[in-house]
Formats: sequence, C-alpha cells, structure tokens
Amino acid sequence: MASEKGSGTSQSFILFELANTAYALKSDVVQQMEMVEQITPVPNSPSFVDGVVFVRGQVVPVVNLRARFGFDRTVRDLRTRLMVVTHAGRTVGLLVDSAREFITVSTEAINQPPETITALSGRYLAGIASIGERLVLILDVAEVLNFQEIAAPTP
Repeated sequence: MASEKGSGTSQSFILFELANTAYALKSDVVQQMEMVEQITPVPNSPSFVDGVVFVRGQVVPVVNLRARFGFDRTVRDLRTRLMVVTHAGRTVGLLVDSAREFITVSTEAINQPPETITALSGRYLAGIASIGERLVLILDVAEVLNFQEIAAPTP
C-alpha cells in the first residue's frame, strides 16, 4: 500500500492500469474487484458493453474501459479485473487491465485536468494526481457511467 501524506485532507483510491496508464477511482464507489471468468454477450448493446456477469447474486453489465475510452481491446488474462462500482443507484462492472493497489492521496497532490483535454476525452477525468514520480488519472465515475451519448439519435 502506497501513501501520499500532506497537511490537508486525503482521499482513498483504488489504482488500476489501462493501456499502460495508471488510473484511480475513489474507493467508496468500488464495491469489489473480481477476476473475470465468463462474460455473457447481450445483443444490440453499446460497443463498449461486453455483456453481463453474475457477481455475488447480482447480474452486472460489464463496461470495457478500453473500448469506452477509445483504446484497442486486448485479450483478457490473469491480471484482468472487473471493478464493480456503484454510483447513483447504478451498479456496473468496469473491465480493466489490472488492479491491485489501494492508496491514500492528499488533496494537495490532486490537480484539475488541463482545459485543453477536458472538452475532449478528458471529460472522464476528475483530476490528475502526482504520486512520487508517476501521474495518476483520477476518473469521474459519474461521467464514466453517463451513457447519454448513446441515447442521443445519430444524424
């Protein structure tokens, strides 16, 4: 477990990796992390939804974060994890390359994303943390789970 200490308040996060980049989600939205065994495809689902899984008595849709963020898909392996998150009454599994680290980050170490990226794919970012020598992109779970763009009619 890593820790970043400062004089201000701090928040706890679960770190995960996606396309060789470190990301973080607030730990209070993550219910559990699971190894991925079988995902049942669902016809006519959005391209970033791989299907559904049965986790601890609950059917959970699986959002492939690589596809959601526009990265190439990869073959699942032993490091692949399903991060089951809950936000605003919605429970979703986020498929990530790997996840295993729990950290506490001082709020002073978290910066707002630059304006140049917030209008593009950066809309998913709540902040960028500098932890030691690495940068960690902190996700805004509300935006990640906002599927309004798929509900809009296509021109």
